[in-house]
Amino acid sequence: MALHYRCRHCGTKLGSIEAHSLSTEQLGFNQLTDEERQEMIVYDSEGDMHVKAICEDCHESLQRYPELYENDYIIH
Repeated sequence: MALHYRCRHCGTKLGSIEAHSLSTEQLGFNQLTDEERQEMIVYDSEGDMHVKAICEDCHESLQRYPELYENDYIIH
């Protein structure tokens, strides 16, 4: 199983991890609520996990311009 991290706002690939024996505690997913997990984590047909995170560029943009939270996608 692999974990693939992408920015939820711009779609930039943040990285991947080959996770054959990582637990949810090691990944920090146990600290998410059920709703947050459903929103952030998706499994594909091959069993890989896709995690929606936020890249540094989008984080900076959102801090400077909070009105961008109204958009589903940020182009930078």
